Amino acid sequence: MSDDDLVVRRGWVVPGRELHWRFSRASGPGGQGVNTTDSRVELSYDLAAAPGVPEHLRDRALRRLGHRLVDGVVTVVASERRSQLRNREAARERLAALLREASAPDPPTRRPTKPSAGARRRRLDAKTRRGAIKKLRGRPDE
Repeated sequence: MSDDDLVVRRGWVVPGRELHWRFSRASGPGGQGVNTTDSRVELSYDLAAAPGVPEHLRDRALRRLGHRLVDGVVTVVASERRSQLRNREAARERLAALLREASAPDPPTRRPTKPSAGARRRRLDAKTRRGAIKKLRGRPDE
């Protein structure tokens, strides 16, 4: 494993050669340097065609990231830092977090439950008491 590899989770490491980087000029802080340095970073990863992704994780991630994918490619952008190096690190962390979240297992399904008989009785008793209190607020009967 090299320094360029991106660890998503145990059993899924994205090789650095499968990551595609683009750099451009960013807006924001940086003074005059912002006009001359390519500090904005776009990191793209072809999730649909990547050979090293376990099949069940790929299917889950593709299903969950469908709205973010363009032809099976997911892209993250980082431009909030002044240096390209910091933006590269931010983009790597964002992509790893995005893929980790998208490939996480589904939460367990909720088993529907019913309130107990005692809970139903207590609820109705409380409603009756509340109604009696409100009834006392009315005009006195003559």
